[in-house]
Amino acid sequence: MKLVSLAVSGSFLLLVSVVSSKAQTTQETPSLSARAVPAATVPGWSIPSRPMQTPQQVSTATAPPPVVNELTPEQMGDLYMARKQFLEAAQTFKRLSDQNPTNAVYLNKLGIALHQQEALTLAMKYYERALKINPKYADAQNNIGTIWYQRKKFGKAIKSYQKAIKINDNMAVLYSNLGYAYFGDKKYEESIASFRIALQKDPEFFEHNASRTGSLLQDRSVTDRGRFYYLLAKSFAEAGNIERAVLYLRKAKDEGYATLVNDLKKDKVAFAAELKVPEVQNMINPKPAAEADTEQP
Repeated sequence: MKLVSLAVSGSFLLLVSVVSSKAQTTQETPSLSARAVPAATVPGWSIPSRPMQTPQQVSTATAPPPVVNELTPEQMGDLYMARKQFLEAAQTFKRLSDQNPTNAVYLNKLGIALHQQEALTLAMKYYERALKINPKYADAQNNIGTIWYQRKKFGKAIKSYQKAIKINDNMAVLYSNLGYAYFGDKKYEESIASFRIALQKDPEFFEHNASRTGSLLQDRSVTDRGRFYYLLAKSFAEAGNIERAVLYLRKAKDEGYATLVNDLKKDKVAFAAELKVPEVQNMINPKPAAEADTEQP
């Protein structure tokens, strides 16, 4: 499975996050592309034979090495996750969850480590256990939705994301995930509405880099990228962001979106401001190449 950082590529992208040991946060951090590890290597849960150690400082002849704070087991698991060592992360969080069977955060992180190894059935099991322990844990409910999205069960993904939003309606990422699920289900107006809410909650959401914080996963893969860019342009237009609307119209055009001109004419109210921009006017009424060349400085 090829993972890339392009937000709307056709490939599968999982955005993984790590949180502190004392809080269930939902803030966003840099995404980690998973390396594929056969699911068969997951069962057994043996702890790596090498002891878990913090990075060692090299001593010098002139001064003693500085004191290195020892990492907690959870921090070590998070470090494995950041290093994309998902098997080791899974083993670490399995041990922690066995020792703390009512800790929903450990169970959710174990699910993420398994998810990144494509062990989706096992991952689902631990997300559901986390949610059973803490029914208000929006992160775990979101991650269940991401499994359904990856399996292209868009109706189930929509319901899962809606449940997560009922728990916590302040996270832009949940509305964005819902928008992707609606798009996958070809419910385009609902998709636009969800993206618009995501932008209201975080105007720069779609410009964030692919790393997120919190214990959330996000799959930004889509198949019809031209249409997707057009709908995202419409979301930005309705949010009053002309610059970003024009940017995504350009991306839709570059993807060869066949009905771009007709859709712009049909949605002229939504794109009222953008239709005054020369670049967009040229999308609707392209100038002959010779005429365009004469306008170059």
